[in-house]
Amino acid sequence: MELIEVDQAPLGCQILAIPYPGRGHINPLMNLCKLIAATSTPDLLLQISFIVTQEWFSILKSEPKPDNIQFRTIPNVIPSEKDRSKDLPGFMEAVFTKMEAPVDSILDGFPKPNVILADSFLPWAVSIGERRNIPVASFWTPSATVFSIHYHYQLLEDNGHYEANLTEQGEELVNYIPGITPIRVKDLPSVFYGKQRKLLPFLLEYVSQLANKAQYALFTTIEALESQVIEALQAELPVPILTVGLTIPCLDTEFKSNQPSPNYLSWLDDQPKDSVLYISQGSFMSVSKEQLDEIIAGVHSSSVRTFWVARENVSLLTNGIGKRGIVVPWCDQLKVLCHPSVGGFWSHCGWNSTKEGAFAGVPFLTFPIGADQFTNSKQIVEDWKIGWRINKESEKLVKRDEIAQLLQSFMDHDSYEGKEMRRRAMEIRNTCLEAIDGGTIQGNIDKFIRDIFRDTRQRFTIL
Repeated sequence: MELIEVDQAPLGCQILAIPYPGRGHINPLMNLCKLIAATSTPDLLLQISFIVTQEWFSILKSEPKPDNIQFRTIPNVIPSEKDRSKDLPGFMEAVFTKMEAPVDSILDGFPKPNVILADSFLPWAVSIGERRNIPVASFWTPSATVFSIHYHYQLLEDNGHYEANLTEQGEELVNYIPGITPIRVKDLPSVFYGKQRKLLPFLLEYVSQLANKAQYALFTTIEALESQVIEALQAELPVPILTVGLTIPCLDTEFKSNQPSPNYLSWLDDQPKDSVLYISQGSFMSVSKEQLDEIIAGVHSSSVRTFWVARENVSLLTNGIGKRGIVVPWCDQLKVLCHPSVGGFWSHCGWNSTKEGAFAGVPFLTFPIGADQFTNSKQIVEDWKIGWRINKESEKLVKRDEIAQLLQSFMDHDSYEGKEMRRRAMEIRNTCLEAIDGGTIQGNIDKFIRDIFRDTRQRFTIL
């Protein structure tokens, strides 16, 4: 990291990191904080305070982290993580209205931080920054493409695609959002047309705060993967944009022979190269019981080797897929995806999983369920060309015979289409590695730290 010369004692730089209380938000912000913490030097001592509820602290406290990242807790003023999916709008409302005061009170007995690094889904963090004269870096956890779609919602309204009727308009193309390749209405985030429309006002507020009031906008992507979108946003947004990488634990994917392997890795070791389909439908949304039965039957009759991660229905899945598969309630997903025996990824297409699959260089079978997953699926299949869709019609049941045939074709490594898809997947992986190893991402993080450093020096000079 390039340092600015100073003739003073080492400066301390305090960062207050505030994640949205959900695993899909906490993980990427913690991974970014670890990258930032690693840039601490004798000349610039970085200290990061990571704010979580007491419930989340009990979940996270045993996970490894650098010494210069410390947890600070607020009371459990929001519904439990266990109940989040039962009433998502209610949960978001509680986060929106009840977390600000306890976070603000932490700052009363806390050295003034140089920056607040907050999830964009916490718009009140900008208000805290304004009241206390602290710059705010807004951390957007979905894709830059999804941000741009929300940012340009007025264009959707002007063209009759805001709250569209999918039955009549689902196949219509949205081809007027700057930087975004033509996208079908039914591949827009589901808050624009589905049952989750009541969440849209929250998301539009998050986007507005990032675009108009934050001092930095940090996107969890690699610029080369969404270059046209990033370029268009940089031309439109008044806030500086930095891409900070995949924010996944990609530096810890090696398989160390001197450490005992979990049973599931040992099982993978025994499988032929590229022969296993890894199946994960995420940790939050789920498919219907009827669809699950069809998936299980289709997987079984396909005779494809499968590694299935699922917290529920484990015995049902184990009995259904037979001896050519394994079911686990949890795994280190990135290590599994990077294992030589894994040749494909059946995914719900959450952005974190999408980034991990791209980094691992595996082709996708996409099965989006809601939220931004349809948009991510479109990027995988149409823009990056590294996957196939399973559920081409989101409301239609995909039958077992169709699933079995698709899996057999997908895992056929000798077909021209399969070879091209795997070649493209490796190209995407190399793009990720070049950004990480080539220093682009670290350069952006260093720039962010240098900007904070300059602000710190200016404050010291004034004092």
